[in-house]
Amino acid sequence: MAFILLIGVSLPAQAKYASLVLDADTGEVLHEVNADTRNYPASLTKIMTLYIVFEALNEGRMHLNDQILMTRHATRQPPSKMGIKAGKFISVETAIRALAIKSANDIATAVAEHIAGTERQFALLMTAKARKLGMSRTTFRNASGLPHHSQMSTARDMSKLARAMLLHFPKRYAYFSEEKFSYGGKTYRNHNKLLTNYEGTDGIKTGYIRASGFNLVASVKRGNKRLIGVVFGARNSKSRNRQMVNLLEEGWSKVAPQYALDSTKSKTSSKFKTLNALVRAQTSSKTRTTAQAKPGVSIWGIQVGAYKTYDPAYAIAVRAIGIAPSYLSDGDIAVTPLHKKNGKILYRGRVMGISRTQAYRACRFLKKKKFGCMPLKLESPVEVASIN
Repeated sequence: MAFILLIGVSLPAQAKYASLVLDADTGEVLHEVNADTRNYPASLTKIMTLYIVFEALNEGRMHLNDQILMTRHATRQPPSKMGIKAGKFISVETAIRALAIKSANDIATAVAEHIAGTERQFALLMTAKARKLGMSRTTFRNASGLPHHSQMSTARDMSKLARAMLLHFPKRYAYFSEEKFSYGGKTYRNHNKLLTNYEGTDGIKTGYIRASGFNLVASVKRGNKRLIGVVFGARNSKSRNRQMVNLLEEGWSKVAPQYALDSTKSKTSSKFKTLNALVRAQTSSKTRTTAQAKPGVSIWGIQVGAYKTYDPAYAIAVRAIGIAPSYLSDGDIAVTPLHKKNGKILYRGRVMGISRTQAYRACRFLKKKKFGCMPLKLESPVEVASIN
């Protein structure tokens, strides 16, 4: 225990934000911020652990009904864990679900020992496999993602791993799609909430330790197109999920606008009009509420565009959050109408509910990206399109 505490002290309190969106079919990078910055992968590590398990299964070196011994070392791993006692056994298939859905650290260690004898030897296999997959900035020191000062990866490397998982193990990848599994009288639910509230999501993994922030690798398929998104270093799970949705929507608008939430400029089939309506309802529906400013209290935000109709104003605010999530992910999208003297209405796309500092820094950052932006200070009710 003293060793674990010492390692914890040596790690930074907050990871640097990083993100990337990839066209899974072509490998084209659609968005990246700090994509090559090395961060702690946390439980994203288990994607590689499962990659090696799936490889062993495909090669016949393991079978789904094989039994894995829970060693004393494995049972001593800190949560999240299954809590199976030392000397007991667990099947390979149950272990796979425990890793993909429960993200159990004790099972990760037991799997590593079963395959390589020791977790250290397994970590060497993981790093060697990372190199073969082109993950040049990734090093593994354990199978779970628990804190270790040398266990590092990047958003770009994790996107490569996710794409390799899809390409090499398309059938076994389905384990990441399962929303829950039961074992020993208990039901465990998947930590990846996008599986149930973002249309088309079918994997793959969340991760968190204090040094990493909240991480997520997500894969979304709509029609015949698939995107992979990676977020490192979000402040909390809600912010992480919201950032991922915003980034993926920006990606859809680039490669397949008919599948994006805001497809007003594209001809869509009735099928995808229905799909879009469902996604809006589940993730970022345009429910127009009113955010009241208390007397004497100002609301800070930014304005990024003004349009003749509501939808493009909303879409430009979503794009702004996707481009500058470090400053805007805690804000709310607001579409505020301006009634002109000629009777026409101008809809202004805004992100409200952030601090003055965030507003000014966001605009400086967005302007560098050739993105129009103006800081705002309001003391009146604001029409908000909630994205919670």
